[in-house]
Amino acid sequence: QVQLVVSGGGLVQPGGSLTLSCAASGFITEYYVIGWFRQAPGKERGGVSAITSTDGNTYYTDSVKGRFTISRDRAKNTVYLHMNSLKPEDTAVYYCAAGFGTILSAMSRIDQYDYWGQGTQVTVSS
Repeated sequence: QVQLVVSGGGLVQPGGSLTLSCAASGFITEYYVIGWFRQAPGKERGGVSAITSTDGNTYYTDSVKGRFTISRDRAKNTVYLHMNSLKPEDTAVYYCAAGFGTILSAMSRIDQYDYWGQGTQVTVSS
């Protein structure tokens, strides 16, 4: 049974940093994609970043390029989202998701993912 456990959210001041973790278990295939999504109040859930399990191909939405970094620890089956230079507009509930047939060119799309972890609140405020 696939399970994704998210941790690492919290309150941080503008310009600060946070790292989110997504610990995965129950996967039976070597290839999968882990994506990070976020949803702010009153807005749709949107893709933030994603990474493939085997060759480490990555995706970033434009608003986080240069500030966020996604990485993976294959031994721990954990994907991290390192968030730097955080802005108030990064405030949202962050989710991780796993997809097993995800098209690389569509890594930002919600419909490319099969399993979802619980959300974690990230609040950027002074």
